[in-house]
Amino acid sequence: MKQVVNIEWHGQLAYDTAWDWQKEAVAALTNDPTQADKFLLLEHPPTYTLGRRGKLEHLLLDETALAEQGFTVRWVDRGGDITYHGPGQLVGYPIMNLKRLYALRGYDLPDLHGYLRDLEEVIIRALAEFGINSWRYEGYTGVWVDTPGGAEKIAAIGVKISKDGISSHGFALNVNPDLTHFGHIIPCGIRDHGVTSMARVLERPLPTTALLQPIVNAFQQIFDVTPVGSITEIESTSER
Repeated sequence: MKQVVNIEWHGQLAYDTAWDWQKEAVAALTNDPTQADKFLLLEHPPTYTLGRRGKLEHLLLDETALAEQGFTVRWVDRGGDITYHGPGQLVGYPIMNLKRLYALRGYDLPDLHGYLRDLEEVIIRALAEFGINSWRYEGYTGVWVDTPGGAEKIAAIGVKISKDGISSHGFALNVNPDLTHFGHIIPCGIRDHGVTSMARVLERPLPTTALLQPIVNAFQQIFDVTPVGSITEIESTSER
């Protein structure tokens, strides 16, 4: 029997609201492991988050200056360094009982790296639906593409797995964000490579909602789950 995952599309949501929802969902799954898992899909207003390995020197403007420009800054409990969230970026937060998930597939709970590789594969397969050849970069977490300027990151990943095996946080896929907003940080602490988006690679605008169904399809394939719930407001992807 496959694990059921409730798929939820929330549009644009304040970072603090989404973080509270994640903590509530993790607590609910911890208290009642029979509950269905969740996969939250959304966008955030312009926000910088620093994970457990975050270094303040990778934030190139002080928080007061950023606040004056409409940016939120948060220190969070995921892995990784600093990253940006904003409109035009599809953010995915799988809240899943990984012990149960991988037991159903005949595996022990994977180490953190195994789960990260699965998330990367979800994004790689979804991008392939748009003719984008993406790949893993050894030594780094996330998804990368070749560009005229060299390897650039198109999706960042940072997660947390509780002692009970419940996942939170997730990935941020650059569909069509304002890439200049990455200029206020050293993304993920990586100085040698830039950041790009699907819109830049494809040389055309693209709505974030165009990625919803491809991401869900790839998520279903990689994690071998049964997605339930409807995704509303999906825009036409006929121009792919």
